[in-house]
Amino acid sequence: MTVGSTSVDRGHLSALLDRERAAFRAARPRSAALAERSRQHMPGGVPMSWMVKWPGDFPVFVDRAEGAHFTCVDGIDHVDLCLGDTGAMMGHSPAATVAAVTEQLSRGITTMLPTEDAIAVSAGLAERFGLPFWQFTLTATDANRHAIRYARHLTGRTKVVVHNFCYHGSVDETFATLDDDRRTTDRRNNIGPPVPTSETTRVVEFNDVDGLEKALAEGDVAAILVEPALTNIGIVLPDPGYNEAVRELATKYGVILINDETHTICAGPGGITRRDNLHPDFLVIGKSIGGGIPCGTFGFTAEVADRIARSVELEDIDVGGIGGTLAGNGLSMAAMQATLEQVMTQQAFDHMIPLADAWADGVQAAIDATGAPWHLSRLGARAEYAFSAVPSRNGREAADADDFELQQYLHLYALNRGILLTPFHNMALMSPATTRADVDAHTQMFAACLDELFSRG
Repeated sequence: MTVGSTSVDRGHLSALLDRERAAFRAARPRSAALAERSRQHMPGGVPMSWMVKWPGDFPVFVDRAEGAHFTCVDGIDHVDLCLGDTGAMMGHSPAATVAAVTEQLSRGITTMLPTEDAIAVSAGLAERFGLPFWQFTLTATDANRHAIRYARHLTGRTKVVVHNFCYHGSVDETFATLDDDRRTTDRRNNIGPPVPTSETTRVVEFNDVDGLEKALAEGDVAAILVEPALTNIGIVLPDPGYNEAVRELATKYGVILINDETHTICAGPGGITRRDNLHPDFLVIGKSIGGGIPCGTFGFTAEVADRIARSVELEDIDVGGIGGTLAGNGLSMAAMQATLEQVMTQQAFDHMIPLADAWADGVQAAIDATGAPWHLSRLGARAEYAFSAVPSRNGREAADADDFELQQYLHLYALNRGILLTPFHNMALMSPATTRADVDAHTQMFAACLDELFSRG
């Protein structure tokens, strides 16, 4: 036995995975049939290619979802700890959001004109995050792209700094990583980059203040695009003072700082930015604030707003690469107003965060009982286990701790027992509708899984 995921007997793991795949197929004949039909016109039988990575021979087809549960087409009820990878963090179809959306549907969906809801949403976001001005998109990816374009426009510089193994949606500049010589290069299997990412991007490791300053000292960086804690490679928390150092360096070198809180909103109603009193130039968020209706937004300081206003002519304001005819539509604005005012409240997080701690405590107990050399990370209403004995301090360490086969087994084992985890890593997210019974179901399942996994080898 050695440290990390290599402590698992691989032959034993393979046999367990075969067993779980067979059980998955046997329990879901309706999903299997739909998957077969769907392959006629969708590659891999899925509406988006990454869905083929769900564990099992085909994805689970959903019949209905409500609160913190969903039922598949085979009638199996599932505790949903994925929650649309934050898109449904406030639960599936929260009542206030559904009511607002239902009303708006009969009044118009999209008009390319503002609705009164936009005033309430922008004012609420300003109060929540401390940035006075807001613009709206359909996704956080779009919001990130817009913020980057503004940063380049305002600074006259070309480069963007990101963290190694970051995640900011499908923004081209962010599909970059560090090679063995610590040079920026395309991430593995980066599909069709318009130019090599080394031309647009500099990558630094998370928590590396010296590395960040070195990247900025070149004098050609327009923006630093960061999650205040890495999430999509596993939760990687900032060292004390790291986010503050990022702000100081951005100011020192005249660089625009963009905080992407799309996932880190799990830290509280204002994300890590509000919790830790951070001061970005831009803040981006999407997914969760519309209760499941597609939306995104970016906020910015009064200084940035003034610089934009003074440098963009009215005649050309529609051709600068910032916008979209569906952005700010009436339906998404109604969803955001209801979700932000009535669902994504401090009271909701007061319920969610203790449940995440209870989930993590249950996972830790199973890890301790079996001696698995794994660790836990916690961030507000989100928690995650990873296959290394100590927490990762940067994206490379987190990536090196990953084990795809083991991850697939653990997710499939959970899915066969009615529990859905976030794909591609081992994260659980709580919603206002999640209950202690949901958490306890995972605790019991996980303890049994680890006991069986480590019973040999």
